[in-house]
Amino acid sequence: MTAVPDSDNGSVPVLAANDIRKVYGHVQALRGVDLTLHAGEVHALVGDNGAGKSTLLRILAGATRPDAGELSLNGKPISLDGPLRARELGIETVYQDLALADDRSCSANVYIGRELRRRGPLGRLGFLDRRRMNETTRSRFQELSVPITQVERPVRLLSGGQRQGVAIARAAIWAKHVLLLDEPTAALGVRQRGAVAALIERLREMRLAVVLISHDIPEVLKLADRLTVLRQGRRVATCPCADVDTSWVVHAMVAEPSNA
Repeated sequence: MTAVPDSDNGSVPVLAANDIRKVYGHVQALRGVDLTLHAGEVHALVGDNGAGKSTLLRILAGATRPDAGELSLNGKPISLDGPLRARELGIETVYQDLALADDRSCSANVYIGRELRRRGPLGRLGFLDRRRMNETTRSRFQELSVPITQVERPVRLLSGGQRQGVAIARAAIWAKHVLLLDEPTAALGVRQRGAVAALIERLREMRLAVVLISHDIPEVLKLADRLTVLRQGRRVATCPCADVDTSWVVHAMVAEPSNA
């Protein structure tokens, strides 16, 4: 099986995965997958259920260790021994469950694990600087075009689209290089999908490398610059989204693709 060559723009990839392999018992989840991500690029991962998309995402996020293969960041080899290491390197992830604390405010969710303490003796006693966290969160939401001004509101009072916006904005605020998105528009209405699409466009403008997993192929072709098709743990195609259509992508997901 020959994959369509992984074209790039000649620059050093922000993140590169080479010959990634992962086996669970008798199941070969990934069979030598390659992937390159560039600054300011939205790169979609598509494939049928069980194709290996989520496994690859978890490896890039540091949540799963590959059995073989290499990862590099800006041309330098890296080893991800956990999600915290990935975050230290500027790789942030938004999973389908969003991992938001419903009873805490938007700003508290943005700063979970990174809380700002007050300056001086009160900070040394553990008092948090909630005003500064609120002001910074409000400012960053505005920069990202996230339509939430009342950042003190508990997340449980937000709509599905707003919750998704908080989760993506939180990741974007802390990401230095790469943002991984797992089904960011699943279960959202048309208007809410539009808001998430606008946010993804802002991430592109921020020169982040974005990985997008989605089953919505027409949406993928609108949002992404390139896409990679996985089938049964193998990369069977990588190509610019402008060069293919929905029927070609669906065919590639289930059968050997022909050149676009």
